[in-house]
Amino acid sequence: MAIKTLDTAKLAAETGNLYETVAVLSKRARQLSAKTKAELDQRLSYFEDLSLDPAEEMRSNEDQLRISLEYERQPKPSRAAIDEIEQGELYFRNPTAAESAAADRERGE
Repeated sequence: MAIKTLDTAKLAAETGNLYETVAVLSKRARQLSAKTKAELDQRLSYFEDLSLDPAEEMRSNEDQLRISLEYERQPKPSRAAIDEIEQGELYFRNPTAAESAAADRERGE
């Protein structure tokens, strides 16, 4: 696996602040991770209720391993979040900034 350097200035330009960008990416990575884990758990739950003879159980274990390896080969959630923000596919908003802008409009600024 190669290490890829990131242009932090380019990432920071998306939000105007590098720390805010890191927070956005972190939150999105957690969302992706939770979604992937739920999908994996759902696919593996099929095998929990099976009562199989030893030959079928071995095949079942191979199927579980295949499914698990499929998910391990997917891009890591943090990499997927970075790709999304770089491609402009990640929507985010800063509620405190939105509240400040609304307050400024009310004051006529």
